[in-house]
Amino acid sequence: MTFHRLFAFALLILASVPASAPAAEPVRRINITVYGEDRCPEPESEDEVVVCARQPEEERYRVPPALRERPDRPAETSWQARNEVLEEDARTMRPDSCSVVGSSGQSGCQAAFIRQWYNERRSRRTR
Repeated sequence: MTFHRLFAFALLILASVPASAPAAEPVRRINITVYGEDRCPEPESEDEVVVCARQPEEERYRVPPALRERPDRPAETSWQARNEVLEEDARTMRPDSCSVVGSSGQSGCQAAFIRQWYNERRSRRTR
């Protein structure tokens, strides 16, 4: 029974408190990043709010972290793997490429088949 009285009393107190008017929104909001011991700038008027984010001094001239990371190129890719991709892309321009144009078309195709066979054999061994 006392719980119900306490609950009713709390509701009575909350009902007697007048609702406050909502505060006026600032007209202008400025977000700024300051570095090291730099001061946060003061608002120029009462309608202005200045929000400062503080960063260490060594971050002042660095590229932002969101732009530093490149999801299209993972960091763990080795230079050798990148080089193999470049060589494979440029292989069609070489004289030993497998193309129907030029004198090395037949031998280029045979070399491509042998390379493919070695790669498949190597991948079977590593499984």
